[in-house]
Amino acid sequence: MHVYDAVVVGAGQAGLSASYHLARLGIDHVLLDANDRPGGAWQHRWDSLTMNDVHGVADLPDAPAPGGSGDRANVVLADWFARYEREHALPVVRPVRVDRVTSAGELLVVHAGAREWTTRTLVNATGTWTRPFVPSYPGAGEFRGEQLHTADYPGAAHFDGKRVLVVGGGASAVQFLGELAPRTDVLWVTRRPPVWREHFDESVGRHAIELVQERVRAGLPPASVVSVTGLGLRPQEQEAARLGTYERRRPMFERIEPDGVRWADGTFEPVEVILWATGFRPAVGHLAPLHLRSEHGGIALLQSGSDVQTATTAERDPRVQLVGHGPSASTIGGNRAGRAAALAVRRYLAAGDRALA
Repeated sequence: MHVYDAVVVGAGQAGLSASYHLARLGIDHVLLDANDRPGGAWQHRWDSLTMNDVHGVADLPDAPAPGGSGDRANVVLADWFARYEREHALPVVRPVRVDRVTSAGELLVVHAGAREWTTRTLVNATGTWTRPFVPSYPGAGEFRGEQLHTADYPGAAHFDGKRVLVVGGGASAVQFLGELAPRTDVLWVTRRPPVWREHFDESVGRHAIELVQERVRAGLPPASVVSVTGLGLRPQEQEAARLGTYERRRPMFERIEPDGVRWADGTFEPVEVILWATGFRPAVGHLAPLHLRSEHGGIALLQSGSDVQTATTAERDPRVQLVGHGPSASTIGGNRAGRAAALAVRRYLAAGDRALA
């Protein structure tokens, strides 16, 4: 039985960064990825999302990110990830869908069906894309129209001639409205009034990340960064703004009916499609056997330095690092967390070697 020093789960931006730094430090590891090909979650994004639309992609270590263009992000970024894996000879094994991670004394066992990998440490980089969140509302099962989530978005042309209800107050909802409003009838509902911003700088982003980290440090589930930074309109969304789409936002409805939605005051709107732009949850169910969650439902992470995006070590099990999670759930944060996780793995392994000496 081969015992790895580290197993990385997930080959998105954070996982690639972690694998690069582990290799640089000479740490024996393997990188397991659930997808059939490189590209992380980007390969699953909708075709109309271009490199001009993405909200910034950070460089990978020793590899500048592709610039803005009208090319499809799901192709450009998947190709970039594939080149990165090849050029740095990262030890990727795919497709491997990890079912669970268990503890075996001082070691961890990563299970994927009948396959197993034994390791001293784990770097979890599974992101959120595989766990779309759709809130529960009365009558949802009776709706005769179509219900889709951001993860299923097929492109604007799919909705031509249909009345579409977009649910959610994040950047994806704003983008969908920008695409759909000029070509079909749309409505927008959110739980809270959207917070618009005119300017965004590094200090705003840093403050948002710090607030997310406060929740993670307390063992609470991570919150959305955009709930702090606010929303902005890009040039491609100005036509929807001119049509008044964003001004006609309504609060959440009370229930879903077969042909539309109804509010508490009795008003009804007929719709043919409900597009749930309601975000994602961390894909960490496979870590459940390790009992990392606090009584508040989140996984508390330890922070050793001043950079909140380098908080990666699970408070309840120092063998486990989480990257692209909580305060590092961005491409910039994923890179920083990848390096921090690799260094934390080296410290853990060194401490174990000293204890055995």
